[in-house]
Amino acid sequence: MGKFSCKYHLSEILLLLVVILFHFSSQSTSCGSIVKYLPGFLGPLPFVLETGYIGVGEIEDVQLFYYFIESQNNPRNDPLMLWLTGGPGCSALSGLVFEIGPLGFQTQEFNGSLPNLVLRPNSWTKISSIIFLDLPAGTGFSYSETPEQGDWKTIHHSQQFLRKWLIDHPEFQTNKLYIGGDSYSGIPLPVIVDEISNGNEAGVQPRINLQGYLLGNPLTIMPSQINYRIPFAHGMGLISDELYESLQTNCRGEYTNIDPKNSNCIRDMESFQECTSAINIAHILEPNCEFHLQKPSHLSVPSFTHKKSRAVLESHLSVPSSLSCRTYGYLLSAQWANNPDVRKALGVREGSIGMGKWKRCNYGMDYKNEISTSLEYHKNLSRKGYRSLIYSGDHDLMVPFLDTQAWIRSLNYSIVDDWRPWFTNGQVAGYTRSYSNQMTFATVKGGGHTAPEYRPEECFAMISRWMSNLPL
Repeated sequence: MGKFSCKYHLSEILLLLVVILFHFSSQSTSCGSIVKYLPGFLGPLPFVLETGYIGVGEIEDVQLFYYFIESQNNPRNDPLMLWLTGGPGCSALSGLVFEIGPLGFQTQEFNGSLPNLVLRPNSWTKISSIIFLDLPAGTGFSYSETPEQGDWKTIHHSQQFLRKWLIDHPEFQTNKLYIGGDSYSGIPLPVIVDEISNGNEAGVQPRINLQGYLLGNPLTIMPSQINYRIPFAHGMGLISDELYESLQTNCRGEYTNIDPKNSNCIRDMESFQECTSAINIAHILEPNCEFHLQKPSHLSVPSFTHKKSRAVLESHLSVPSSLSCRTYGYLLSAQWANNPDVRKALGVREGSIGMGKWKRCNYGMDYKNEISTSLEYHKNLSRKGYRSLIYSGDHDLMVPFLDTQAWIRSLNYSIVDDWRPWFTNGQVAGYTRSYSNQMTFATVKGGGHTAPEYRPEECFAMISRWMSNLPL
């Protein structure tokens, strides 16, 4: 009897241990570590960098990789930001080294050796701590046992990640938090912010000190951005008055879902493609260089485009990169991130499911575009009183500022501070308008699709003022 009792108590103890382990695994599943040195950077890093994985999903079959950089000012009081690069499928490292982070690649011809890293003077980490997250799984160094991803998985996984990360980093739980991103992030990001808000209201712990969100050149109502490429191209002198008038007459403002029987509209659209196919649609003033990667579906040439026009576009996209091309930096990033010493320093889990070559943007992933518009979520968040900053590089043909202005106008918010220039160093940096419901819109003069990549100084001034609740 005593022997049976001993076994019984042992089973109880084992069950208790299982419960305890499950409790802690559900609270924190990260594997983060401080990185003091990075291959390609001379000396120790002059800021705190942490990298690691956090498991999300019902059985944590999704492992999300992150780069966390503490504010270089006052990390205990400065805001915390979760940054999502667009795509979908573009790595957080792209946002870190090309847009808003403290490191960048030295512009020099690749000779087979490891690319060198240098400090960037206008890093947003000077005013905020930032978590750069590889999301969805299949992006950057994140991976999953199930390859299929989509908008709703991205949304659910991001909230799970953030709450688990804050459990691991309780010292940041009271910091003001913003969610930021650009391009395709304009679709899932407002939904993510809304889900976090709903979680707070439902008492989900830890409570996130959510303040608002910011979006650059965001997709918002797909595929309305394509409709606004025509008036943008006309305004920028890329197509003639006659072609623009003919497009308006024959297509009636609808340039995406064209009736196959509407031969006049199809003809005009082919003419439009021939006029603009050699233009860099991310920034119309920059050289049209190779992307080094397959372009995302929302950038693709429409299927009706004439074979001759498609051939012209493809020939221009296959021009070898040179140092004069911004995309040369993208080539350097792939060489750096795929280096074994770099991966070891970052703590990348080699041999993980689906883990192969790092790509700046993985457009080949199995991703479901499940949300066609995030407009209602903007409305809902404004009703709840969250702050928002929507900015547009004004030389972007991919998601023209005209498209962004149109959907903001459709919200029917009253104007608090009407259209005016904003300045840096005594020069016009763009134009801005602020609305009731705490929304600010700004153009970045001379900026492209990822505005901080093209105008880092101006964008740093913009974000610094906005986060400090100052007018631009």
